[in-house]
Amino acid sequence: MTGRIFSGIGLCRRRGRRAGDGTEVRRLLPQRVLRTIGAWCFLDHYGPDDTSAGPGMRVPPYPHIGLQTASWLFDGAVLHRDSLGTEQLVRPGELNLMTSGRGIAHSEESPAVRPGLLHGVQLWIALPAAYQFTEPDFTQTCRPSRRRAATARRSPW
Repeated sequence: MTGRIFSGIGLCRRRGRRAGDGTEVRRLLPQRVLRTIGAWCFLDHYGPDDTSAGPGMRVPPYPHIGLQTASWLFDGAVLHRDSLGTEQLVRPGELNLMTSGRGIAHSEESPAVRPGLLHGVQLWIALPAAYQFTEPDFTQTCRPSRRRAATARRSPW
């Protein structure tokens, strides 16, 4: 299966793999011919998957260092938990930024009550050398029309 990343760059093969117990993730970056695009070192796409039956997304805790992830949902919901004590439901239109810095572990799973479809992307960004060992952080930015009290910490990015 192939997919166009940007016009002019050409076609890249997406590699599918299971993330935890149910969701298939298709990785567009890195590629043999295209290792990164600037600081973007991984680009993952998942869904649209029907999560109303079966396990949905269940990715157990795993660590990151020296990276920042930006997650964006088109449909569905994902429950984010991390070693900072953050527990946040991520919904469409909300940007989830997790800065690992010197180290963070996190998990992602479908909530108990699932909206049906799950569809999203996650971009992994290599932090500049000066910030690779910064304090870990989690920030969620909501759509202006759905602004609510933020319980997560603010990121310096």
